[in-house]
Amino acid sequence: MEEQSKNKISEEEKQLHGKRSRPKGGLITMPFIFANEICEKLAVVGFHANMISYLTTQLHLPLTKAANTLTNFGGTSSLTPLLGAFIADSFAGRFWTITFASIIYQIGMTLLTISAILPTLRPPPCKGEEVCVVADTAQLSILYIALLLGALGSGGIRPCVVAFGADQFDESDPKQTTKTWNYFNWYYFCMGAAALVAVTVLVYIQDNVGWGLGLGIPTVAMFLSVITFVGGFKLYRHLDPSGSPFTRLIQVAVAAFRKRKLRMVSDPTLLYTNDEIDAPISLDGILTHTKHMSFLDKAAIVTEQDNLKPGQIPNPWRLNTVHRVEELKSVIRMGPIGASGILLITAYAQQGTFSLQQAKTMDRHLTKSFQIPAGSMSVFTTVAMLSTIVVYDRIFVKIARKFTGLERGITFLHRMGIGFVISIFATLVAGFIEIKRKHVAIEHGLLDKPHTMVPISFFWLVPQYSLHGIAEAFMSIGHMEFFYDQAPESMRSTATALFWMAISIGNYVSTLLVTLVHKFSAKPDGSNWLPDNNLNRGRLEYFYWVITVLQAVNLVYYLWCAKIYTYKPVQVHHNKEDNSPVKNELQLSNKN
Repeated sequence: MEEQSKNKISEEEKQLHGKRSRPKGGLITMPFIFANEICEKLAVVGFHANMISYLTTQLHLPLTKAANTLTNFGGTSSLTPLLGAFIADSFAGRFWTITFASIIYQIGMTLLTISAILPTLRPPPCKGEEVCVVADTAQLSILYIALLLGALGSGGIRPCVVAFGADQFDESDPKQTTKTWNYFNWYYFCMGAAALVAVTVLVYIQDNVGWGLGLGIPTVAMFLSVITFVGGFKLYRHLDPSGSPFTRLIQVAVAAFRKRKLRMVSDPTLLYTNDEIDAPISLDGILTHTKHMSFLDKAAIVTEQDNLKPGQIPNPWRLNTVHRVEELKSVIRMGPIGASGILLITAYAQQGTFSLQQAKTMDRHLTKSFQIPAGSMSVFTTVAMLSTIVVYDRIFVKIARKFTGLERGITFLHRMGIGFVISIFATLVAGFIEIKRKHVAIEHGLLDKPHTMVPISFFWLVPQYSLHGIAEAFMSIGHMEFFYDQAPESMRSTATALFWMAISIGNYVSTLLVTLVHKFSAKPDGSNWLPDNNLNRGRLEYFYWVITVLQAVNLVYYLWCAKIYTYKPVQVHHNKEDNSPVKNELQLSNKN
């Protein structure tokens, strides 16, 4: 009996050891992660792309109120990723943040779908020439709750899913054949493919079949994605949260300020290090000392007042390790490069405003009976972006690798720079196309007929839309790679949230720029570069060229920032199974 008991325990230990030694992460986790992101993007774009139509035609809201509702929703959605990232990095972890955020998003989508199906949750349809009944307070409350839940859910998914996916690849393990740069390419490809389906299939269903089905499809898809994502729990590589990264950054700043009067030590090796307390926030390797921003190094100078005893954990408000000081330095160094992407988003945002207005005045017929909706012109941007990602990943990288020796072909800083250059050409070309459009309008006497179609094909707009898509494939993915790679390991969700915040700021800058140009280009005779009613009488090409000049200046600024940028140096810890005689090595974190 005792022998059987021992054998049973031995068998259990073997099974337990087998479970512990099972490798986590890798390619096998990608279907679960991509399913979640595809459905989230399908839901967001499917809702937002045509939501103005739902608010005005189904809830009968005035155009200005409907527009403000969506603007407020968009602004909230751009801020919540910071909250989601803070929760993930501080205590919840990325997996549970994504899971609970997806459930919250699911509840919001379900609520909005139910309101589109049940007639009692919407005002009655308009009858003839009678004034339409606007949605009452209770009906609007359901809408606002649904949108708020969507914003909260999106805030937990957006900053975490991209970082969580990249976490599945342990780049210190030589057995990992797939690198994070592959993941970022295909992550963005899946996101773009989902958006393409949303702006074509879902928008068509919403307009021609019904809102119940048009909103129900992404709702069901989101439900399936939550089940799928949670189903991969045992396969994922889980990185434990390591406490509030913001608190650590503040502690370093406070400690450096308190010791500001100290003289800097002559030898950096005398600065305080403690691999044991840094272990939870440095699984990929300890950050090593850099010479820049040396005033922050004072936070790592040990003094008698610190009263540091062997084995004792120091007061972080007085003394910090070199690793934690370098975390703050990394965040500060990232700022200028991250900010450079704002103007590209400003240029990109014109596709949904003035480029769309151009399209509305042009001949969009593909056949005699069918014309492409102006709102679907973004299809050309998405197709160009997806095509570029495929060519970049399958062809460009292999060719570039032969010249640079880098496994990823080129660094993310080079990738961003190429995107900036292409974006400059996009707005430059857009100005000349507008001159061509107005020239045709003048030839046919349509200058003062803003609602009459100008006999010029919408295909003239394809180059500017396509160039923006190509620029996004280079710059936006490079931007995302930069934030993930160069952020301190414990702040990767927060860094991804900063990527989304840069997008938000870019849109706000677009609004500000349009407002300023409209105000200061107005003349006493009523003419304006950006007229409210007649685009034919405007000077839209001048506006495009203003953006072009701003982007050119931004490119010079970016090149300067990239030239002086210092990659974070990491003391890499190789996988224990690696037979290499050198277990640790110093490398700059622009991973090949």
